[in-house]
Amino acid sequence: MQSPPPQTESQPPTEADIAAFREQMGRPPRGLRAIAHRCPCGNPDVVETAPRLEDGTPFPTTYYLTCPRAASAIGTLESEGVMREMNERLAADPDLAAAYRRAHEDYLARRDAIEVLEGFPSAGGMPDRVKCLHVLVGHSLVAGPGVNPLGDEALAMLPEWWRKGPCVSAGARPTAGADAAEAAEVTASTEADGTDEPAGESEPAGRVGETREDR
Repeated sequence: MQSPPPQTESQPPTEADIAAFREQMGRPPRGLRAIAHRCPCGNPDVVETAPRLEDGTPFPTTYYLTCPRAASAIGTLESEGVMREMNERLAADPDLAAAYRRAHEDYLARRDAIEVLEGFPSAGGMPDRVKCLHVLVGHSLVAGPGVNPLGDEALAMLPEWWRKGPCVSAGARPTAGADAAEAAEVTASTEADGTDEPAGESEPAGRVGETREDR
């Protein structure tokens, strides 16, 4: 995509958000603390999850991607070998490895601000490997550009999953992010070809289930 969705403020979940989550994931939320990022369509696409679930089970994935279109498109990247290529670069590029470690430290700091999970890594394979792009993209959506370099890269490879409207009907409402994303796209298109026409839409993908490493 030309421009990623803008950051959105963390918000307490509404009843409509919880209904949207249930439709997206096919189950009720567990340990839900906040809507950490809201899709331009209005639905949640990343939720903030408590470091321990209601039954006390540790859950290190603080930022959990919920949008089935985004998740399916990320699954396609994983199946195409993007994680393998990223791991090879991490092993060969000290600057990239250092930036990725800083992303790991940012993730830990955000989780520790809620509750410290002694002895648990951050998530997604950080700081040394890439094991789950869903986690890295979720982190990039919440933290914004420049925090997680590999999350940013994966996000840039995705189609604009919101362009055909909400992935589920419950709770969807257009956000200011939709206008910002559209404006950024028009600007980028104008700079690229000298026209005022927005870039063409990308085809969103289908559905995927939970993050695999934390089920």
